[in-house]
Amino acid sequence: MTPEQLLAVMEATWGPASTERLGPWTLRNGLGGGKRVSATTAEGDWQDTDIPQAEAAMAALDQPSLFLIREGDGLLDQALMARGYRIVDPVVAYAAPVAALAQPPQHMTTFPHWPPMAIAADLWAEGGIGPARLAVMARVAGPKTTILARAQDRAAGTAFVAIHDSIAMLHALEVTLSQRRQGSAHNILRAAALWAQDNGADTLSLVVTVANDPARRLYASFGMEVVGQYHYRQK
Repeated sequence: MTPEQLLAVMEATWGPASTERLGPWTLRNGLGGGKRVSATTAEGDWQDTDIPQAEAAMAALDQPSLFLIREGDGLLDQALMARGYRIVDPVVAYAAPVAALAQPPQHMTTFPHWPPMAIAADLWAEGGIGPARLAVMARVAGPKTTILARAQDRAAGTAFVAIHDSIAMLHALEVTLSQRRQGSAHNILRAAALWAQDNGADTLSLVVTVANDPARRLYASFGMEVVGQYHYRQK
């Protein structure tokens, strides 16, 4: 997966409410849906004097000054650092062929469905994924699903999966605290790969913060490989 593909899949499967091109910038209106749908990116030749233009536009959207820094954005990264922007949430992307992951999870442990059942929304809310992020899921246009996991006869976790250009991306994986270490995350990954395969995808991908060591160990144990990285700069 190339860096361009990664950004395209992210945008299609977890996208902003709207985008606007302003000079060398792409502005995103996330409507409270989090950094990924609210960050500005540089899409053309920019000058240091163009940065206030982006800052003013983000303020007009009632959003913080936030830039997404991808591979190749080193000069922008330095310019923002000089202006007092700090690094926020370094992220790494993982991917693997669905054929390598699509093994059936344990029987009756996962339930792909759409739209999300109330219990899935409750599990997400428990993890801080509220209505604004559920709205992000709702506006995704391509194939998509919620995967609900069960363990010990209880709802244990959930995740959102969507497909763009034969690449599935898993988002918002949440396992309730009392049900962790019961295999629910493993089952969700397996179910996501099976659903992706059944819906024409050949790759399963996801992004996770660099600091989330347990999740990164889980993804590596499934044979998923690092395919990209990015971070944010926030004033």
